[in-house]
Parts: sequence; C-alpha cells; structure tokens
Amino acid sequence: MEIKEIVSHFTTYVSAVPYGNGHINDTFLSNRLIIQRINTAVFKDPDSLMENIVNITDFLRDKIIALGGNPQRDTLNVIKTIDGENLYKAPDGNCYRAYTFVENSVSYDAVNCELLYKAAKAFGRFQNMLVDYPAETLHETIPYFHDTVKRFQALVEAIDNDVAGRKESVLKEIDFAMQREKDTHIVVDSIREGSVPLRVTHNDTKLNNVLFDKDTDEILCVIDLDTVMPGSLLYDFGDALRFGGASGAEDEKDLDKIYFELDKFEAFTKGFVEEVGNKLTKKQIELLPFSVKLLTYECGIRFLTDYLNGDTYFKTAYADHNLDRAHTQFKLVYDIEQKLEEMKKIVAKYI
Repeated sequence: MEIKEIVSHFTTYVSAVPYGNGHINDTFLSNRLIIQRINTAVFKDPDSLMENIVNITDFLRDKIIALGGNPQRDTLNVIKTIDGENLYKAPDGNCYRAYTFVENSVSYDAVNCELLYKAAKAFGRFQNMLVDYPAETLHETIPYFHDTVKRFQALVEAIDNDVAGRKESVLKEIDFAMQREKDTHIVVDSIREGSVPLRVTHNDTKLNNVLFDKDTDEILCVIDLDTVMPGSLLYDFGDALRFGGASGAEDEKDLDKIYFELDKFEAFTKGFVEEVGNKLTKKQIELLPFSVKLLTYECGIRFLTDYLNGDTYFKTAYADHNLDRAHTQFKLVYDIEQKLEEMKKIVAKYI
C-alpha cells in the first residue's frame, strides 16, 4: 500500500519521508507526525499493543500536567485515526499507528557516562510516574519476555532437539549456561512471593530509547513503548546495563575487548537511584547488581538457543553470528560475577 493512502487515515497528506533507524517497525515522518507500521510478526496482537500504549501515555500525560510539565514533549502522544481508532488496519493486513513528532529532539546510540546518567534518570522517572499504575491490567505484548525460567527451558528444549546439528560444537557454552540455572529462578520467584513488586516495565531500556532536547541535552521522554508490560523494575535496570555497561559491540569476536565497565554502572546507578531510590524494596536493592548479570545471562542463552535452532529468531549476517553474540554475553556474565561485590558497594553508596 502507498504511504499516501496510509497517511490519509490520520491526516491530510502533504509528503512523507522515511525516518529513524529502528529494526522492528517501518517509520515515516509526515505532517509532523510519526507514522509507523507495526511489525505484526513480532507483535501478534496490535490491538492489545496499542491499548497498552494509549492507556500508559494518557496516564503519563495527566501526571505530567499535574507536575507542571509539557505533555507534548515529556511523553509520546498517540494520534488516533480519523475514525477515532488507535491504529489503522490496511486491507493488506498491515497495521499502522501515529504519534505527534517530538520537535527539536534527538536520540543517541553512542554510550558515555554522562548520557547513561541522564538515561537512567529518564527510565527512573518513567518508573516513578507509573508506580501507581495497575501493572496487572497491561497486556503481555510478548508473553514471558523476561521469564528467565522459561528462557532456560527453551534452551534445554533446543539442546534436546538439536535441529541444526550444532550441539556438539557448543558443549562448553552449554555447560556455562547449565552451571547458572539456579539464577533463573531468583527474580521470577521474588515477584511471585511479593518481595519484588509487579511494576510497569519498559523492557527495552537502551540509551537510544530516550529523547533529549537537541539544544540543551536535557531529558525529554522515553520512547518505544511496544514492550511495556507487567514485570520488575529489575528488568529495566539490568537490561540497560547489559547494553550500556559493555565495553564493546554485542557481536565482537575478540573477547579480550569485552568486559563490564564499572564507571558506567556507577553513572547509571546514580541517576536511577536519584529517581526511584525511596520506592525500592529491600529485596530490589539487594538484587540490583545481580539483575545486570541475570539479564546479560538471559540474552546470552537466547542467542545460544537461536543458534541451536538454526537462527530462526534473530537476524544474522553470517553463519556463527548468534554464537558470537552468545560469547560476548557469557564473557560479560563472567566479568560481572567477578565485580559483583564492587557493584554492591556502588549501590550502597547511592542508596
């Protein structure tokens, strides 16, 4: 379907140009609106997805107005179709949504301590404003996304099936994963017991999912709300540092270049705790450093699972791409384990 026809369901068409560099959804800028095709191969229930986003952004807008903020720049704003729907379903089966373009904004891919500190404040503020949102009412847009027990079970199944015939070549990696099976239960069990509260969780806390003011570099808002679901604050903290605290790329082949950077951990911890510190339970504080190890381990076993399954989930550029990714995550896990005591001291310093 032509972009002109798609745009006409949200606003009068003038022009449209591709926008951004996202890997999941196709995005265009038209009439100061962001028009986006939802990837329904990943998000199989776009109605529930958009219901989550509309409800969350409406809730945030009310909070921002009450605090004297700018609801046009401090949160995403969903634009409904001309028929009043949350999304447009095209005859070809594709689904599209629209947001107001956040003017004079920028996002960053390169990670440094200053930006990590600000991103941590953005994600912490997001958590803080949603602390009283009923998380259990949200739909799971990707079921069991951070359920590490189920992720481990998927790995065991991939090992048993060995559909790509790769098991014998990764016995060392399998052993590394198996030795840490007990870790997979800790956060899941703590949520079930109630020592870690169920919260609204972003689930994709990369630096480039924060918008900054182009002129001042001040925080504007958190974007990419597709994976907002019920979960744990620990998931957002751990995943942000899995990515932000790494010394190299996710698929770096030279593992001597891969280690966990404590200065980045400290920068993010400082910003995050400044925003949510008084809302943390004793158990959450205890598990903050561990969450970085857990989310890194989870990502590693997901890459290893996909490698054993023949690379059916993650996009790959070459035959052992997923294996290289698993190696970097496992190297980070090992390095984090050596630094956990130092990480605990850093958390204690800011709590």
